[in-house]
Amino acid sequence: MDLRTISYFLAVVDAEGFAKASANTFITQSALSKSVRQLEAELDAQLLERGKRGTALRLTQAGEIVYRHGKELLQGKRAMLKELTNLQQLATGELALGIAPLGVAELFAPIIADYRRQYPAIDMQLMIRGGIEQAAALDKGEIELATGIIGVDNKYQSVLIYDDEMVLVVAEQHPLSGCQQVSMAQLVNTPQILFEKEYALHDLIETACLQAGFPPCQVTRVSHVDLGIALVAAGTGVMVLPRFIATTQQRPGVVIKTLADCDLSWRLSLFWKRGHMLSPAAQAMLDMITAQYQ
Repeated sequence: MDLRTISYFLAVVDAEGFAKASANTFITQSALSKSVRQLEAELDAQLLERGKRGTALRLTQAGEIVYRHGKELLQGKRAMLKELTNLQQLATGELALGIAPLGVAELFAPIIADYRRQYPAIDMQLMIRGGIEQAAALDKGEIELATGIIGVDNKYQSVLIYDDEMVLVVAEQHPLSGCQQVSMAQLVNTPQILFEKEYALHDLIETACLQAGFPPCQVTRVSHVDLGIALVAAGTGVMVLPRFIATTQQRPGVVIKTLADCDLSWRLSLFWKRGHMLSPAAQAMLDMITAQYQ
């Protein structure tokens, strides 16, 4: 039983006969009659009381049931197609997007604003978390797109959004402030301000220190870059940051120093689960971001 057969049956009932139904559907009377009989055979029930030629058809009790549910089935199909059209045309839908805390205002706010203007009907949910937490949320299906500097393995597909060198932020009165460049090795025994362990940047900097031959010492952990730089200005320690972030967040009392002999970089990517078909809303966001930064 398919919807086309049911639609022919409904057309016959609504037209009160095969002749009018044939004219309305552009299907021959014989084809309509055959379709109805096939439906009756499949359901093992007589649906129509067929009188003499020229008399109106009447529904049996079984026919009334099939007619009522058939109407609902066809209405459901129309509603389904309308919803699919709205989804594909971004007239409805939702987007769950993970955003990295660093650079969110400068890099993403303009894109999110453009997206909202173009697709006002999309329900957008933003999750501001570190890259590690975003990856976990992505695996659980809580978000569809994520951003971060985590190492993207075979589980994910990604596009690079921003690639920036890392620099050292120090207080003006700090001994290292007089150096033109600073190597990672010079940070041995120097108090540092790091992000919380949930942030991928924490592991990136800790690994760079270990490769230079020492673990970070006297660490103060923060979750906000503005607090971290304020602590630098107060003399609590030094902080390694992407140049883009350090420059936009710079405040009186701190200076920015280039890191020498170091290939440390902040590579921010947009990533999603490999093999996962993105929703139209997520695909539209991916297209906007790649158009902006590729």
